[in-house]
Amino acid sequence: MVIKVFVATSSGSTAIKKKQQEVVGFLEANKIDFQQMDIAGDEDNRKWMRENVPGEKKPQNGIPLPPQIFNEERYCGDFESFFSAKEENIIYSFLGLAPPPGTKETEKSDATDGTEAQTEDKADEGAHDEVQSAQSESEDQQESKEEHATTGEEEEKQEEGEEKEDGEEKDKVEEQEES
Repeated sequence: MVIKVFVATSSGSTAIKKKQQEVVGFLEANKIDFQQMDIAGDEDNRKWMRENVPGEKKPQNGIPLPPQIFNEERYCGDFESFFSAKEENIIYSFLGLAPPPGTKETEKSDATDGTEAQTEDKADEGAHDEVQSAQSESEDQQESKEEHATTGEEEEKQEEGEEKEDGEEKDKVEEQEES
């Protein structure tokens, strides 16, 4: 399997040049084998690329711009889809390649390769945990209400005591004024 990156080596657009450089640089840095296919100098490459980019991936004018990425004959995507795959750490899936051991993409695929039985067991455990969690939350809420009620009663008693003291002080002041 050979990754083919269709580029225009003599493009006048700096945006296209930067995108091409980013794709090629990434592939080189990650030691992914690929071939650069120049569409500027080779009419056959240009024609092949234009014919093999799926209709829904072509721009409104119908002419796809480089870089366009293929795995042999299979279309992988343009720069935007390459960039998204790179950001999501699924570049090997995007390119149709097996991820090398130890990459994040390998860890993701290993995690999803678990058997259905394990998944069901975990789902059952999760449901059991949720029930227990709901029960303990209910118990915690009840305790909290009881504590709040007790605290509220204590505050009421304290307020009543303060009002009583205030009333007694007023009575003393009135008695002193009368005498």
